Amino acid sequence: MHRTIFTTPVVNTLLRRFSLAFLRWRGWTVSGSLPAEHPKCVLIAAPHTSNWDLPYTLMVAFSLRLNVYWMGKQQIFRWPFGPVMRWLGGISVNREQSSNLVAASAAALVAADGPVQLIVPPEGTRSKTRYWKTGFYWIAHTAKMPIVMAYMDYERKLSGLGPTFVPSGDIEADMVKIKAFYAQFKGKNASQFDHQ
Repeated sequence: MHRTIFTTPVVNTLLRRFSLAFLRWRGWTVSGSLPAEHPKCVLIAAPHTSNWDLPYTLMVAFSLRLNVYWMGKQQIFRWPFGPVMRWLGGISVNREQSSNLVAASAAALVAADGPVQLIVPPEGTRSKTRYWKTGFYWIAHTAKMPIVMAYMDYERKLSGLGPTFVPSGDIEADMVKIKAFYAQFKGKNASQFDHQ
């Protein structure tokens, strides 16, 4: 995995202080922690309904001392923003050629040195969508790593890391449990989040 803002020592310390102060000033409560036995995992990022999700997610990641990477559509990695997006932990995804995305992501997680958390929004888009994409599930299952259920509730200003979920391979049964956990949270544009 490439070098990011989370692995840049002085910058990381300064941005962690800023993130804690900013979130406190805005009234947000951040809770939870990464399980010590799972330094490598897939984080579900939900609900994902706004462009504001990225800066808030990054601040929460700093607050919780995470080393996150996230996937974004390739358009936001075009010049001049590409280098910045990659430094922020971004991994460019070509949605038209995503057939090997699960295998490549799982292999990158397994091969990475040290703690790495891959953030994957299950909706795959900020627009309203009826069905969740299952890439996050199959990446975790293929890499034999757990899913940590990260959340962001704009209505109550709560964010953090929820329970750890180990995929069984029975995706239909597992998705019922995962979506049940997320039913309690509201995104910034709550009408666009469908947890059914």
